[in-house]
Amino acid sequence: MDAISDTDDSERQAHMDLKLELVAIPVTDVDRAKKFYAEQVGFIADHDHTVSEEIRFVQLTPPGSACSIALGTGIVDSKPGSARGLQLTVADAQQARAELAGRGVEVSDVTEFPWGSFVFFEDPDGNRWSLQQLPQRA
Repeated sequence: MDAISDTDDSERQAHMDLKLELVAIPVTDVDRAKKFYAEQVGFIADHDHTVSEEIRFVQLTPPGSACSIALGTGIVDSKPGSARGLQLTVADAQQARAELAGRGVEVSDVTEFPWGSFVFFEDPDGNRWSLQQLPQRA
């Protein structure tokens, strides 16, 4: 390749939209996890398809999110409970904490950091989530 085409490729890649669509969450019991995320956390259950005896695909989306999670059998090789650092943003950490606690989710107290207010919880398999309220900008 000549220098001109390398530059053109770099510019094209720099402007390409990349939107995170789906994150697979490893779980041991798909029905238990689906119930937890839909009924307790409040995700919207989009799909539940049994493709074959080896593959079941369940998609759930947090309200207001463009990215969904996938649970199932035959879709991820990760050890159940190994997902860490999953993060959702919320407008009000105290309110979100109260809502989740009211639905039976074991949540932490709100923790304040310079980069935001956080609430932490785990799903029944131990996959770790945080809710972040972004700090107000000046």
